[in-house]
Amino acid sequence: MSDRIVSADIHVDAPPGVVFAILTDPRQHPRIDGSGSVQEVVAGPDRLTRKGDTFGVAMKLGVPYRIRNKVVEYDADRRIAWRHFGAHRWRYELLPDGTGTRVTETWDASRWHAFGFAVLERLGFPERNRQGIEATLVRLKDAAEADARSAAGPS
Repeated sequence: MSDRIVSADIHVDAPPGVVFAILTDPRQHPRIDGSGSVQEVVAGPDRLTRKGDTFGVAMKLGVPYRIRNKVVEYDADRRIAWRHFGAHRWRYELLPDGTGTRVTETWDASRWHAFGFAVLERLGFPERNRQGIEATLVRLKDAAEADARSAAGPS
């Protein structure tokens, strides 16, 4: 794998539909963000339902800013990816895995031109993304497992 693609995975004890419901609800992204950069969703639908959907997010990476994301890959309960002006993608792939779901998160900057990627590297990426992905996957696991328990009702 190149230094322009950072990926990690985790097993989640919840079905793909529960995980996908969190990923396709932009307002839940601050709940699962492990990087600390996602502040709140400021525009967009309650649910991402197709390729081409957009949503705006208030972010903070040293200084606050806003960014608009566009869904560029969508396969219900299997995969979703979005990108913004930078051309890099945040992708989540879900695979049924025995008692739950194997979730792979990928930051893919393979579409960046050399100069743009050099700037990212000077800012500490992709290593910062590796750390954020690992933390996000743990938070996503916790959120999805809690949602699955809640949906199952009292035991």
